[in-house]
Amino acid sequence: MNGQPISGASVGMRGARGRGGTGVLALLLGALLLLVTACGGGDTEKGTDDKGRKDSGKVGTTASQAVVTVAPKDGASSVATSGALKVTADKGKLTAVTVQDDKGNKVEGKVAADGAAWEPLAHLAAATKYKVHAVAKDAEGRESAKDTTFTTLVPKNTFVGHYTPEAGSTVGVGMPVSINFTRGITDPEAVENAIEVTAEPSVPVEGHWFGNDRLDFRPEKYWAAGTKVTVKLNLDGVEGRPGVYGKQAKSFSFTIGRSQVSTVDAKAHTMKVVRDGKLIKTIPITAGAPSTTTYNGQMVISEKYRVTRMNGATVGFGGEYDIKDVPHAMRLSTSGTFIHGNYWASSGTFGSANVSHGCVGLRDVRGGWDKNAPAAWMYSNSIIGDVVVVKNSKDKQIAPDNGLNGWNMSWAEWSK
Repeated sequence: MNGQPISGASVGMRGARGRGGTGVLALLLGALLLLVTACGGGDTEKGTDDKGRKDSGKVGTTASQAVVTVAPKDGASSVATSGALKVTADKGKLTAVTVQDDKGNKVEGKVAADGAAWEPLAHLAAATKYKVHAVAKDAEGRESAKDTTFTTLVPKNTFVGHYTPEAGSTVGVGMPVSINFTRGITDPEAVENAIEVTAEPSVPVEGHWFGNDRLDFRPEKYWAAGTKVTVKLNLDGVEGRPGVYGKQAKSFSFTIGRSQVSTVDAKAHTMKVVRDGKLIKTIPITAGAPSTTTYNGQMVISEKYRVTRMNGATVGFGGEYDIKDVPHAMRLSTSGTFIHGNYWASSGTFGSANVSHGCVGLRDVRGGWDKNAPAAWMYSNSIIGDVVVVKNSKDKQIAPDNGLNGWNMSWAEWSK
């Protein structure tokens, strides 16, 4: 009896645990399933993230399709100063190109509109080491760079330009920039492009070649008083003629002083001196005799000598004269035209007759000691670059290249 209730109770308890165990197991399995599902979902998202990250990694590390090419090759020597340096980009566009020498001087250049090429805007200097750094981007924005170093040629033959006026000088309104080259130039465009003449206040300035070894610059009209003129000679590396290179790289400036233009009337035997638009003095003169007339035209004072020797043999007059102490002489032409003091003619000559060998003579004393003499006054009140205009002489107009006298050429002819 006692055993059965105990047995029954035991069976009942197991049945109850069995049913309760089944529920708990179901709950546990459901929870596990949710966990697995949740983890499975997490794995799927994680897999997507990994794929995204892997793809992102591929974009970031894939090499740019752009290919940068620099000519000349890295390490090249004896490179030409013109036409050799070129930077190009294939399958991309150039975004930055830097070219500079060992001193940090940069070479200005221009990228083509399509971004495919870069070239310098001017020639390179000779015997100089350059570094090139170029960057291009492909269609995806990925960058590619190229670095190159090269050295330009060392020229065996060179030329320089001797220039006037002097750096830092103050000159008259007629003073051009005149450059005489030590070798004849066969590529005048390359040489002229390497020279820059600017004025402040600004005014157009043009160059003109006289032959193949002289280049002058001037504005259309005389410079304005007070103008500052700056000249930049970037001739280093310019091939002026085959195998002959410039070796100058310098800048200089000069200033235009007050305006003074003196007009000689050979017929009236007078000279009127006009400063800053006002007549300040009228001086009696003697011009060239009928057989040795004075050139007409605009002439610029290019040299001043307190005393100098004038020998007719040096300008085609044989032994007609040889005066060793001509006072207060100022050169107006290469061929020998001067405005100068004259102590050997009678005082009545000045203002009444033309007796010179082509020069403009002003009354003076031997030794030039009299400061009140017209020649002494004119000398003291003139500077290099002042203009002396001769008119009414029975001679032709002076040639533009005979002295610093390019003003005798029209602006159209000068600048064409």
